[in-house]
Amino acid sequence: MLEALKEAQMAFDEDEIPIGAVVVCRGRVIAKGHNMTEMLHDPTAHAEMIAITAATEAMGGKYLNGCTLYVTVEPCPMCAGALNWAQVGRIDYGAIDPKRGYSMFSPSLLHPKTEVMAGVLADSCSALMKDFFSRKRD
Repeated sequence: MLEALKEAQMAFDEDEIPIGAVVVCRGRVIAKGHNMTEMLHDPTAHAEMIAITAATEAMGGKYLNGCTLYVTVEPCPMCAGALNWAQVGRIDYGAIDPKRGYSMFSPSLLHPKTEVMAGVLADSCSALMKDFFSRKRD
């Protein structure tokens, strides 16, 4: 999760919503991503989507069932759907997103075999989001 927080900080520094994601497979980081929606003018350029694309390229296939995604904020429904299609083995996320997180819409968006751990380094993940949005309001 610390690597995902580094990615989130990169997004923050680029004036993107500070969400970072890292995919680990067999104990090795195979992909990283952070939000790039503003820079790419692409509403689908979420940290998870970028990390999924990089991870499937690294794996040489579309399935990530032996991998863990670490992401600083609960995935949105779009990302949860993509993670379902990729059949990611596990998701560890930091901050809960009570307004746009997938679990508020349908926890069944994820693949039935995907394991989920919520609240990993949640305070650090939340603090970065709060700092970002308080800066926007100033």
